[in-house]
Amino acid sequence: MFYEDLSTYAYLDHDAFTDRESGFHALWYRPAYARLNVGWLEAGRPYPTGAVPPGFVDKLRAVQEIQWMNVCLGVHECDLCPGPGAPEGNGEIRVPGGPGIAYAAPFLITHYVTVHRYRPPRVFVDAVLALDLGPWTRARWPDVPFPWVPDDAERMLE
Repeated sequence: MFYEDLSTYAYLDHDAFTDRESGFHALWYRPAYARLNVGWLEAGRPYPTGAVPPGFVDKLRAVQEIQWMNVCLGVHECDLCPGPGAPEGNGEIRVPGGPGIAYAAPFLITHYVTVHRYRPPRVFVDAVLALDLGPWTRARWPDVPFPWVPDDAERMLE
């Protein structure tokens, strides 16, 4: 599924959080922030390549360890990888940007960066590097570990 970097995210009108460690999966909310696409690559579509700053990949992996958004029942195989056995993903992550902005990336983004040399937009790289993951790992909303639900989010029922 291809979306141009920094275009408006429109796949879902809500976000749904799943906690990978506990299996909690019932927190749905309608975000008040703008979501911008990053890293939605597809075979046959050009994408920027190049080096990323030191520490970026480690920080991105750390985000994926504590956050899993919009998990789907099916999986998406990396269609940039030839042949069978391509890595799969079925969720997304959110990275807070400037005021009122969050970047929406597929869970395969780390694979794209490390294997296919995808270079995300600088604003996304800077946002990932600027994250203080300590508060995220201690956050609870409500009584569930979760790093990215704004206080003014409109909670939804399943």
